Amino acid sequence: MGDPHSYDCVVIGAGPAGLTAAIYLARFRRDFLVVDAGRSRAARIPLSRNHPGFPRGIRGSTLLRRMRRQVEAYGARVTVGQANALAPQARGFRLEVDAEPLLTRKVILASGVVDNEPPIAAVDESVARGLVRVCPICDGYEVIDQAVAVIGRDDHAAAEAIFITTFTPRVTLVHVGEPADLRGASRSDLSAAGVELIETSIESMVLEAGRLNALCLAGGAPRRFDVVYSALGVTPRTELAVQAGARLDANGRLLVGERQETSVAGLYAAGDVVRGLNQISTAEGEAAIAATDVHNALREGR
Repeated sequence: MGDPHSYDCVVIGAGPAGLTAAIYLARFRRDFLVVDAGRSRAARIPLSRNHPGFPRGIRGSTLLRRMRRQVEAYGARVTVGQANALAPQARGFRLEVDAEPLLTRKVILASGVVDNEPPIAAVDESVARGLVRVCPICDGYEVIDQAVAVIGRDDHAAAEAIFITTFTPRVTLVHVGEPADLRGASRSDLSAAGVELIETSIESMVLEAGRLNALCLAGGAPRRFDVVYSALGVTPRTELAVQAGARLDANGRLLVGERQETSVAGLYAAGDVVRGLNQISTAEGEAAIAATDVHNALREGR
């Protein structure tokens, strides 16, 4: 068996950040590989209406297909697999993909985050239909004057509920955490913003089957809402970077410099794994910066 192939760069993740990085690397004529575990959060978006250039909106899966076609038009390789080990070496990294070793000078991590969803029935179907949502920055405009429930456990959820009053005054925070998880200041802010507060256990909530427009709370009449937002946070996919020694910020995201390089030389990160805005346009911009610096670093021998 010969030595593993050595690439200029490996991009881990094939969401908007990873595919943008791939487009740039392909046009820079770099020898690189994209590793796709098939778990892009963007694929779940029923219709994105705030992505520039799509006045009628675009489905997340459609955007990903178009970006992938653009990558492959340059002859770039996207492989399906799970990257499960990453270790720095003298001149680059050793990476394992489905237990197969690869060598690469640079890595761009675009692995994204996983939504912490409420464990209630029909969540996947509800997300696909836009009835359970996770990003009021993305789609708050679409809930203008509707009745909205926000499910959350802490002050972050309270802040998100108050943010949604930008679009509708009919907002209810369904607080499923311990009473102490919601500070007195947050309770006062909710009251001042006109947000109703319901405190209950998460086990008491059921989305009404079929119509999926009711949040049923045990011990009382079902409360009906047009849209439910989950504000239970996300879990960044940072395991590989942590293996390699990269530093995280207080929110568990990767710390990067102005050119998207992490605290580990040669390891870059872009998209939701970096900062909490969780926007496609931000992810694409960060990936463009990272890929350009990768190219320049290789060209300059660093």
